[in-house]
Amino acid sequence: MSRLFGTDGVRGVANRELTPELAFRLGRAGAFLLTNGKRKARVVVGRDTRISGEMLQAALTAGMLSVGADVYQVGVMPTPAIAYLTRELAADAGVVISASHNPVEDNGIKFFSGTGFKLPDAVEEQIEALLSQQDRLPRPTGGEVGRVHSVEDAPERYLNYLARLFPGGFDGMRIVIDCAAGAASFVTPGIFRRLGAEVLPIFNNPDGVNINVNCGSTHPEALQEAVVKQGAHLGLAHDGDADRLLAVDEGGRLVDGDQIMCICALQMAAAGRLRQQTLVTTVMSNLGLDLALAQKGIKVERTRVGDRYVLEEMQRLGANLGGEQSGHIIFLDYNTTGDGVITALELVSILKKTGRPLSELAAVMPRLPQIQYSVPVSRKAEFATNVRVQEAIGAAEAAFTGVGRVVVRPSGTEPKIRVMVEGERKAEIEAIAKQLVDIIEEELG
Repeated sequence: MSRLFGTDGVRGVANRELTPELAFRLGRAGAFLLTNGKRKARVVVGRDTRISGEMLQAALTAGMLSVGADVYQVGVMPTPAIAYLTRELAADAGVVISASHNPVEDNGIKFFSGTGFKLPDAVEEQIEALLSQQDRLPRPTGGEVGRVHSVEDAPERYLNYLARLFPGGFDGMRIVIDCAAGAASFVTPGIFRRLGAEVLPIFNNPDGVNINVNCGSTHPEALQEAVVKQGAHLGLAHDGDADRLLAVDEGGRLVDGDQIMCICALQMAAAGRLRQQTLVTTVMSNLGLDLALAQKGIKVERTRVGDRYVLEEMQRLGANLGGEQSGHIIFLDYNTTGDGVITALELVSILKKTGRPLSELAAVMPRLPQIQYSVPVSRKAEFATNVRVQEAIGAAEAAFTGVGRVVVRPSGTEPKIRVMVEGERKAEIEAIAKQLVDIIEEELG
């Protein structure tokens, strides 16, 4: 049986794979395990804007109440805000209902510990084991049943925290913000307005079904056009739950997570704020990031894909900055998980402080040619055991005539195989990548 938890919680098509029944059982198991069966434990629950969130929240909440936990509902909030509020409200655990950048049909459930951190694999496996042992879990009665509490001031608590982190103000900054019709639709425009910026929001009217539709960090084309048309200093793009951020410079050019991390690492190092002189990222980040930071004596440590693994390595090394090319960036001094809102504020504060345009700041990182494909498959579980696929990957790695890398992995959140090929010559990596894609489609599609 395959593992229920992926790299970012439990994901699936809502009401088909991720059913209310499963949400109920996850609520019971998660609340019991994460609170150690504590009487009247406190669990924070929030969600993004997708239509199935209300259904899953109701089922999840019922499960938690049924083991005696009190649920503190914060409504529609960014994932990192829920991590923060779990700590702020002195809760025993937190849960967010979201499928991040995935389409509206999907949804997900991910848990935080009481300290606001995502759970390690071992704890998720314990929750999964309890799903088939529901009779072992308590069923309190009378006054011992859990209660629901609505945290009406949840958005203001998070906005106040952000304002304390960045007190300088952004007067004179003109910013286009793509909210992906998701959880940041009110938070990010709100904090930038509070700090004095001129805000031009787009895709900020969620209706439950338009989340991530041709917008946000996975589809930045409309943002690129708007930045140029509006004469903005930059554009900012979230995904559906705002735990990631990509940017667009004043000329409409995309600035990805690697470039943002490079800009932030250099500024933090110059200010003496970069712990261990180290940035932690994943195997997917461009080698140009290593080249740019090495010139300033900054080390780059790499992990497997997934911001949770980046965080684990940051904690092991004592680093305070890490993230992914996709825009999940962790500022461990500020929050316990990737926070697209904090990343946006940090990036704009650097522009304001230096007086330099984003295009100039981003140009410090050279980029090796890199091609990425997401190959839809129906037999993802066979990836590691398919002989032809594995032989093709080995042959691709040996095919380079110079510096190059091949990274092929199953997606942790979707039925896809991710293919990344990087090297010095674009034509060479295109040929290698295309051959891999063709074989994966034939064998696993």
